[in-house]
Amino acid sequence: MTSPAGVPDAIRFAGNLFNGNKSGYGVEESDVSIVIVLRHSATAYGFNNAVWTKHGKMLGGQAAADAPAPAGNPYDSGDRTQFAGLAKRGVHFMVCGTASRGLSRRVAGQAGDADAVFKEFESNLIASARIVSAGVVGVTHAQEYGYSYIYVG
Repeated sequence: MTSPAGVPDAIRFAGNLFNGNKSGYGVEESDVSIVIVLRHSATAYGFNNAVWTKHGKMLGGQAAADAPAPAGNPYDSGDRTQFAGLAKRGVHFMVCGTASRGLSRRVAGQAGDADAVFKEFESNLIASARIVSAGVVGVTHAQEYGYSYIYVG
């Protein structure tokens, strides 16, 4: 996915892939392999609650200056733990390294240490996630290994 608006669809589609394979073909979840790539403006959702609590206002990009910081990743905290649930079902996540570096520069600001922020991001990914050089590289490599591509926005 490339946008925050695509996140709910990606979550639903992953669940539908598991459920549809089971009900339509008798294929167990353990035999279904799903990778969700968080890239472009959806990249920030690949970071865990610690990052969102600390930097969430900067990650969302649209929050008012006086708005409270998010309590955590909107899709992996409180009553909404969809990413953790998908990870338990075997979903793997790729997080775009190019966009993560851009976010780290935004969070660090002109006088800050963007490399330190990037390392913080790397150390605080959602369950079953890893940073890849670029989200589009992760997508193309997965296709080389036989994965089908589903775009959700």
